[in-house]
Amino acid sequence: MKRRIFISTGEVSGDLQGATLVTALFEQAKVQGIELEILALGGARMQQAGATLLGDTRAISSIGLVEAIPQILPTLKLQRQAQAVLKAHPPDLVILIDYIGANLKIGRFVRQQFPDIPIVYYIAPQEWVWSLNDKNTNQIAAITDRVLAIFPEEAAYYQRFGIDAKFIGHPLIDQLRHLPDRQAARQQLGIPPEQVALLLSPASRTQELKYLLPEIFAAAQTVQSQIPQVHFWIPLALPQFRPAIEAAIAKYQLNANIIPGDQGRIAIAAADLAITKSGTINLEMALLNVPQVVTYRLSAFTAWVGYKLLKLTIPFASPVNLVLMREVVPELLQDNMKADAIAAKVLETIQPQNRERILADYQAIRDEFGEFGVCDRAANIILEMLNPNAKSRPTADSVPN
Repeated sequence: MKRRIFISTGEVSGDLQGATLVTALFEQAKVQGIELEILALGGARMQQAGATLLGDTRAISSIGLVEAIPQILPTLKLQRQAQAVLKAHPPDLVILIDYIGANLKIGRFVRQQFPDIPIVYYIAPQEWVWSLNDKNTNQIAAITDRVLAIFPEEAAYYQRFGIDAKFIGHPLIDQLRHLPDRQAARQQLGIPPEQVALLLSPASRTQELKYLLPEIFAAAQTVQSQIPQVHFWIPLALPQFRPAIEAAIAKYQLNANIIPGDQGRIAIAAADLAITKSGTINLEMALLNVPQVVTYRLSAFTAWVGYKLLKLTIPFASPVNLVLMREVVPELLQDNMKADAIAAKVLETIQPQNRERILADYQAIRDEFGEFGVCDRAANIILEMLNPNAKSRPTADSVPN
């Protein structure tokens, strides 16, 4: 008899975190003698891990008001497809991973249609850092049976709202554990000892090709003029980004290699420094001891609404700085994100004394990530929540691939 789990996530990082959870769920289910089926809104990595993909959400994620408009219809279409499948093949448990806007809708749908099905939020939205009010947190409380928190402060925040929240640690500590060290990674990529390897991570969302890539690559051009032995390594977040990145490499005449997504972490491990967008990748760089200059920019209209109308203030954008609530790595955001400023920060950060300060702070960040075995802990908690007295659905009712 088969138990069915539905997982909903979006973006490249959500697909990656979802994939590692799917792997752990199947492994722990096998140990416990549970036959498992996993349906998902996610991406190719989750599918490769064994989930039946109901829709690929990686390319329809966005941040901002104007930026979200082109994604509204594709997102609604995927959600309706998923809802139809869930009605026909009800799950035994639902897992939501980040992706707050879409996942709150999915959660409300499940709660209304199947009020007794447990809902777990894994890697909950960062309301504990920059919420404008309690609205989203109260909605999370209304739909969620349990939050599996990846930071201690995240668990404490949701507990204050009466949510059953448990700190389990950050999954990156498991995912990066077996990566090669810097020397081995450089050998794997064929990086000679004299080369300064500078990683560029400009985009995991389509909007970032417009708002981030030009300034980051222009900054790289300036750095290249100052450090002749520099070579740029660019992990490819999504295959469809390759033409835009290749065109930018040619335009700015960069000495650069594009790295397939599945080798992206090898490139990070090999790097001397990075110019990067704000996101989960900042934490990967911290765990792999790569100093970084963090950037981000939204449309002028979205920024104006946030700052002028909503009076939005955020302490930091990068998760690295948010963990310790102080500037561990430099950030250049919105109007401050200009090529000359980025280049100046890179040339400053690469100096030995600044590198050493950042690496020392990275150790304090690692202390906040918990112990190894995060994904297995999450999987075991989730499997325990599958009601053993509930009627299991037979294999014949499986959703076709």
